[in-house]
Amino acid sequence: MIDITRTTTQLLNDLQDPQNQQVWETLDSRYRPVIVNFVRKLGLNDADAADVAQETLIQFIREYRDGRYDRERGRLRSWIITIARYKVAAARRSKARGGGSGRGDSVIVNLEDEAELTRVWEAERRTVLLRQAMEQLKATSRASDKTIQAFELLVTRHMAAPDVAEALEMGVHDVYLAKSRCTARLRKILDQLEAAYAGE
Repeated sequence: MIDITRTTTQLLNDLQDPQNQQVWETLDSRYRPVIVNFVRKLGLNDADAADVAQETLIQFIREYRDGRYDRERGRLRSWIITIARYKVAAARRSKARGGGSGRGDSVIVNLEDEAELTRVWEAERRTVLLRQAMEQLKATSRASDKTIQAFELLVTRHMAAPDVAEALEMGVHDVYLAKSRCTARLRKILDQLEAAYAGE
């Protein structure tokens, strides 16, 4: 589970210590899912996306420790996007030489369009944050499993409240109460996650 109390600044400061395994795990859990989804949107298949995410994080760490990333010159996400973009281009060239396309999703993003790359990154980051927030909600909520299940069915699976109530053997009012409680808690978790990413 992501450390929602560690801000990007703290994370970057702690990355200077190569022996700090916990900071690597935090960086990895925070950025790998976003990078994987992002590079898939750039046209890589799942296996290549996983490889590019790993290579991107390793190169970022190496360059950061070498002093090549300066927060005064740009945002962390821009730096990571740039590394990922070059890794995607290299993966495409490698696949082209080998006769394969290496593509998963259809390519919807021009690698040269900075604004589009940032838009795709942000969309993927929000998707990952929502998934992480749901995991955090399930892990930390004092609500019953049935309450969380009602929330998921109503909100993420878009089932009608009466159908959720019938499926879970609860009242329709209880379904809406579950939605209200879980939504409030989920918003707090999302705010914490956003704060952890602040300054990115």
